[in-house]
Amino acid sequence: QVQVVESGGGLAQAGGSLILSCTTSGLRFGAYAMGWFRQAPGKEREGISCITVGNTTYYAHSMEGRFTISRDNAKNTVYLQMNSLKPEDTAMYYCATACFPQGTTIRALSVAHWGQGTQVTVSS
Repeated sequence: QVQVVESGGGLAQAGGSLILSCTTSGLRFGAYAMGWFRQAPGKEREGISCITVGNTTYYAHSMEGRFTISRDNAKNTVYLQMNSLKPEDTAMYYCATACFPQGTTIRALSVAHWGQGTQVTVSS
């Protein structure tokens, strides 16, 4: 059974930083491109970043510069370093297995496994 568990969310002040983690089990982590997505209340889910099995990274155009994705295959974990946080970054952040870049966005394959999300709230 595949499990995807995000952690690291919380309350941050504008301008601050957070590091999100996503740990998986039940799948061969090193064989999957891993992605981060977010969904704010009343908005559609949007892709943030995707890291391939070869550690190539892709970012949604609107997310470039402040977010950094990385992975540790030995720990079955993907990370999202978020800097210079803004109140508009407030959202539920999700990790997904199987992602790909599409134009200026990041997409998840329909077969991707998702975690339950971790809430990030940025105060002004």
